[in-house]
Amino acid sequence: MRIGILDYDVGNITNVIRCLERISSLAFSSKREIQILRISNPDIIFTCDKILLPGVGAFGVAITNLRKKNLDNAIIEFAKSGRFILGICLGMQLLFEKSYEFGTHDGLGLVQGEVIKFGSEDSVIQDLSHEKGKKQDNITPNTSNQSLNLFCQNNPNHLKIPHIGWNKNFKTQNHCIIKDMPEEFYLYFVHSYHAVCGKENLVAYCDYGVSFPSIVAHENVIGMQPHPERSHDYGFKIMRNFLEL
Repeated sequence: MRIGILDYDVGNITNVIRCLERISSLAFSSKREIQILRISNPDIIFTCDKILLPGVGAFGVAITNLRKKNLDNAIIEFAKSGRFILGICLGMQLLFEKSYEFGTHDGLGLVQGEVIKFGSEDSVIQDLSHEKGKKQDNITPNTSNQSLNLFCQNNPNHLKIPHIGWNKNFKTQNHCIIKDMPEEFYLYFVHSYHAVCGKENLVAYCDYGVSFPSIVAHENVIGMQPHPERSHDYGFKIMRNFLEL
């Protein structure tokens, strides 16, 4: 199995590669030999079975770099082939249609939704705390701008941005990327912007002033805002699940 890590001069790719190397060195159920490739050539993407899109930094710089390297269209075509893609942190945000980070930027459009800043006027999404512990497939932030988490409503400027550190995630569906994981689990975050998406794409959410999507999926395209490579056991479990898809 060939796993491609996209290198577009944004983010700490080395840690992601080390995480994958550690997992591949351990026995896991698929028993397949794993070859990890660092990719900046769009033609090489199509030789891979799965690809990862890591990223740390600004959305505008990242999408520009992808386009300069002709990686954007290659990623879209790879997704159309039905093979799995995992976007991490900024890489997840790039999967969406649009971002409002330092301007307005079009994303890859592989997942329906947008990326907005914590505490902005548009950061008006439903408080999902009443859904904790429920097992249902249709829990989502409300993108109709009708409901705010009380903390954010009264103190929108009191959020510490960026959101850094460990935070709890809540399952909204039993997706294969979080197979055999508990209903609530901690992962490590570093970000100032968050996604807003529909319920059909929401896999897990996190609370930080507002409730925001932490893991999303659309068919074979998966994104996660937290860093699995920095999230110890649960992060490694997610990466292992991805390899076993």
